[in-house]
Amino acid sequence: MLLIFAVTSCTQRKQPQEQTARHEIFATPEKSGGVLYAYPCGDISSKTPAPDGYKPFYISYFGRHGSRYLVNDSEYKNILNIFMQADTAGVLTELGKETLQRLTAIWHLAEGNSGELTPLGARQMHDIAQRMYRQYPEVFTGDAPRVSAVSTIVGRCIHSMQLLCQRLSELQPELNVSWDADPRHMAYLNHHTEEAVRFRSAQDTWRTGYNQFRTKHVNSERLTNSMFTDMLPLGNIDADELMWQLFYVANSLQNKDTDISLYDLFESQELFDLWQCRNYSWYVQYANAAENGGIMMRNAMPLLQNIIDSANHFIRTRSAGATLRFGHDGNIVPLAMLLHLDGCYNSVSDPAEFYKAWNDFKVAPMGANIQIIFFRKDADDDILVKFLHNENEILIPPVNSDIAPYYRWENLLEFYEKLGRD
Repeated sequence: MLLIFAVTSCTQRKQPQEQTARHEIFATPEKSGGVLYAYPCGDISSKTPAPDGYKPFYISYFGRHGSRYLVNDSEYKNILNIFMQADTAGVLTELGKETLQRLTAIWHLAEGNSGELTPLGARQMHDIAQRMYRQYPEVFTGDAPRVSAVSTIVGRCIHSMQLLCQRLSELQPELNVSWDADPRHMAYLNHHTEEAVRFRSAQDTWRTGYNQFRTKHVNSERLTNSMFTDMLPLGNIDADELMWQLFYVANSLQNKDTDISLYDLFESQELFDLWQCRNYSWYVQYANAAENGGIMMRNAMPLLQNIIDSANHFIRTRSAGATLRFGHDGNIVPLAMLLHLDGCYNSVSDPAEFYKAWNDFKVAPMGANIQIIFFRKDADDDILVKFLHNENEILIPPVNSDIAPYYRWENLLEFYEKLGRD
């Protein structure tokens, strides 16, 4: 079944309920990391049993790679160099000197690992596979089940794929597992339309409003005064940029096996305001902010087509198994939006309301995943589907169901096809 989609902003959607991001970040500063937030495995809830007689037979999975180091070593080293320069100039406060010691230790942890999975990221993949297997054993122990996995060509995604598949094979040695990272998969795993790329890169689309928002919400004076007695010996150091660099490193630490923290350098409101800026950037560039006119949904359309085609093959052949796909935050955000997962597709225009409509740390933390679980009766063609987002059941609000969180596959197909025609 071929779906041909037209651009849609999906303006008909459920009214967003005000979320509690500010309270959450005040209580759990790690959430200010946004897409750097470590996979929230402690938040996984119990599952709703399937209707009588229905058994799982197929899992369609798209997952972001596990926890990683920051993409470039320079993101650790640049801020360390500033503190080393300040120390040489004798302008560090006692807190500044202590921060220098912490940054030095962090650099020793991170050096040479730019963009790679951390040990925590590896464990996340291991544990996701294990929970998937134990929750839905019928998918992997039925009649000759097949598991195929594909990844983008980026090392951390390939490594995540290998680790998850390896754990499944350990749990079920007779499982037929195949995986590859051929560049041809990039066409649907990591698709970005020319229109989306132009919108992100243009100077006259979203940047003016973002820069105004950022100027209003970032004030580095208190932070820099707490660590430097004088900024002049540091030359043309932008104090706000220094604050941002510390913020990134602080957020990255939750993805490593370390007790070192930098969150004590920030006030809770500062963390929330910095996060708001990052959330703004992600919401406008990758999600469904009214400002982008809904064009980011098209980025996930080839991926949705692959999901539908793969599922229909398993349904048609009455076979069991799983299709596993591995990509990035910039891929799972538009997919969650296009699928219309609850809380992932809200569209608002007021920047002050962005954080109430959409949260990056909920949609795309490290290790984020969407699992679509398919169920059937032995002699029945009626296929039921349940969606999991980060392993929690989630609703598709525009699609009616009298057995939610389960949906009839035919109703979902009708919705996604209509979405493409509108």
